[in-house]
Amino acid sequence: MPGSLRLGIDLGGTTAKLGIVDQDNRIIHRAAIPTADAFNQAVRDMADAAEGLARDAGVPSMINPKTGRMVFANNTGWENAPIREALKAHLGIPVLAANDADCALAGEAAAGAARGMRDVLMLTLGTGVGSALLIEQRLYTGGDGMGMEMGHLPLIAGGWPCTYGARGCLEAYVSATGLIRLTEETMAAHPDSAMHAHIQMEGGKVTGRTAFACAEQGDAAALSVVDTYCAWLAQGIGGLVSVCRPELVILGGGISRAGEPLFVRVRAMAEQFVFAHHLIGAPAIVPAQLGNDAGIVGAANLGQTLGQQSLY
Repeated sequence: MPGSLRLGIDLGGTTAKLGIVDQDNRIIHRAAIPTADAFNQAVRDMADAAEGLARDAGVPSMINPKTGRMVFANNTGWENAPIREALKAHLGIPVLAANDADCALAGEAAAGAARGMRDVLMLTLGTGVGSALLIEQRLYTGGDGMGMEMGHLPLIAGGWPCTYGARGCLEAYVSATGLIRLTEETMAAHPDSAMHAHIQMEGGKVTGRTAFACAEQGDAAALSVVDTYCAWLAQGIGGLVSVCRPELVILGGGISRAGEPLFVRVRAMAEQFVFAHHLIGAPAIVPAQLGNDAGIVGAANLGQTLGQQSLY
């Protein structure tokens, strides 16, 4: 698509971010609008904001890239919403749609940590756990378009409940929600932990940063939280690597911003869970590079990663 300008839309539960992306995957113009509660109004708002911006869309929901329908969006409550066709009707241009994790990996493949790679696994560690897999530079979404929900792989039988009613899923443990739960339980068992004083300085609320911040100060209880969390994450990554053998593993989302205290531990622990690592090695585990721009850049490149360049 040399010389082309494309539009990426990153639709969040409260805000839709739009950006014009040039041939070098630079965002040269951007806009942000509130996400309306009603689906039809939200589509009209995005179409209006996209006048003169134009091309692809990325959505935080269970979205089927083959049908272009949002099966269910937690943030908005929309079910089976035809986001792709609705935007196409308003804009009069080709539209592709994928969930936020797929768009994030598409962005990293185009202009970030996965640039030049063929087979890449990405996990986004936020309120939930998003996941995406690139195989031969194409997003893999399964036969029905609804695959790669790796956050819902079982980790601990009969464990903590996850958002979809199952128990013991990876998401229940390695999301920010899981990290906060672990932190709160540990604080309750250790009233002398520095984490209590820390959260008072931070507004009285436990966050995904609490344990990492106090672990850096040497607090024993916080260190136990960080080590336990990283062991859970490493086990999940190791199992996924054994299944799909990517060249690279990328971690994005808010928790990934803990930086080296997270990555050093996870790298050291994950290898033991990778099949035959002592014979064939294990892929590098690196942070995402594009931050909040990944969704916009990735949405603008869905034609490549979904193998549908002909739409352009």
